[in-house]
Amino acid sequence: MNKFERASLFLLRISVGWLMFYAGISKILDPSWSATGYLANASTFGGFYSWFLQPDVLPVTNWLNGWGLTILGGSLILGIFVRLTSIYGAGLMMLYYFPVLQFPRIPPHSYVVDEHIVYALVLLFFIAARPGRFFGLEVWCSKLPICVKFPRLRAWLG
Repeated sequence: MNKFERASLFLLRISVGWLMFYAGISKILDPSWSATGYLANASTFGGFYSWFLQPDVLPVTNWLNGWGLTILGGSLILGIFVRLTSIYGAGLMMLYYFPVLQFPRIPPHSYVVDEHIVYALVLLFFIAARPGRFFGLEVWCSKLPICVKFPRLRAWLG
């Protein structure tokens, strides 16, 4: 990769990381936030999403939403465990996509593809491109004794 490509990948990683981090931390810091409204109004797979509304499951759902997005964002910003957290993030984006889908429309402004699909595709791209290698902690962490001893761990860092 040339300098422009590396810089572009870095900026994409940082901007998506900030977007995810902010989305997560704002949920954590707001004690009244809950996924209830989003899940209760699911247009597609309503039965599946209603399972997340069960009283014993909803606190876990809320926790995974807030902390999952925050950790994903932090991982992208720092450039470490990018591949691993991007898998989680892409799955989470698809879980966000289906409740609002009224095939083929996504009210009020989309037709089949909305921002969740775009985010999922960027995260899938991160799995392949390993952007943590560019101005991220992956390079430093890959030289740690544990990563040298376990090369498969190093493969999931960036």
